[in-house]
Amino acid sequence: MRVVIAGGHGKIALLVERLLAARGDSATALVRNPDHFAEVLDAGAVPVHCDLEATDVASVAQFLNGADAALFAAGAGPGSGVERKDTVDRGAAVMFADAAELAGVRRFVQISTAGIGRSTGDEVFDAYLAAKGAAEDDLRGRDLDWTIVRPGRLTDDEPTGLVELAETPLRGSVARADVAAVVVAVLDRPATVRRTYELITGSTPIPTAF
Repeated sequence: MRVVIAGGHGKIALLVERLLAARGDSATALVRNPDHFAEVLDAGAVPVHCDLEATDVASVAQFLNGADAALFAAGAGPGSGVERKDTVDRGAAVMFADAAELAGVRRFVQISTAGIGRSTGDEVFDAYLAAKGAAEDDLRGRDLDWTIVRPGRLTDDEPTGLVELAETPLRGSVARADVAAVVVAVLDRPATVRRTYELITGSTPIPTAF
């Protein structure tokens, strides 16, 4: 399997890349800053320079040509303001889905977030939730084999391999490493197509959580 990953230098993306490489699959990582290429290579992926805020659909589609799946794992990140929540967490997700359609890549997994539709009173965080929600709505309207994963509060804890997955809201935290393992598991399961999963640490082994 060849997977193209938007946000290829992100913490979850790097973990996904290591898991894919360990089992003999390949990943192409779209990376905004070439200074991060070494870390991506170390994770076992092939980095390519692509700034999703400064490119076009046709250029992104070239990276997706011949891929088996697309993974959107990008985000504006901590410290970014309202504007970049929209241009990255919504706009880049929409562009990446456009590019997948153009390249004929049907399998599309999107990492979103728990709390969609909630208002916190924090302008920037609410903009983040709104952008992720808009990206989800856009994806659901496409003729793609999509799956959306909504992790709870992310931690850098060691993976447990034990999770709770539900198609109804969950509250809790989850290790990024377990999110990565769930994403890889989703890629292997056609039954997860057109479903949205909330994800937190739980008591069920990932292989049987679906």
